[in-house]
Amino acid sequence: MARLRPARTCRIPNSQAWARYSLRKPRKNYVRALPHSSLNVFKTGVDSGAYDTAVTLDCERLVQLRSNALEAARIAAGKYLEANIPGEYWFTLSVYPHNVIREKRMATGAGADRISQGMTLAFGKPVSVAARVRPGQPVFLIKINGANLDVAKKALKRAMSKLSGSYRISSVPILAS
Repeated sequence: MARLRPARTCRIPNSQAWARYSLRKPRKNYVRALPHSSLNVFKTGVDSGAYDTAVTLDCERLVQLRSNALEAARIAAGKYLEANIPGEYWFTLSVYPHNVIREKRMATGAGADRISQGMTLAFGKPVSVAARVRPGQPVFLIKINGANLDVAKKALKRAMSKLSGSYRISSVPILAS
């Protein structure tokens, strides 16, 4: 299903976060019905301790990422990793979409200008969930062996093309403990 509004309408977090959803105290909820998240899988690959390099995709400025954009980026990077180095990586999504995005739906069609004047600063209904990412916070983490560093960087570049905002790819050696 297509989104009603483009991502640029909610990319910059310029309002208060609305994330209060409680199962134990439903009367205290600010959000009555929690929208469905597109994310199902957060960790893929083989989790072994034999990796010597960690590659991360770090955010450079404050941005809000919808769950469907995070899922598209995860799939793009995961498919590239699985095609080039199957079973030789550990891929993790580091953020979780808690923030509820609200939208004031407007009527469209003939004569809609008379009935959809709306209210100023209307509260709106919950339509999606997003993750607020701070500068310097990693969005994705890939653990690999040093020989596969170029493949991991290419996979994160593919993931970066699916996300709004500016990012930096950094690699750090993993110290054996």
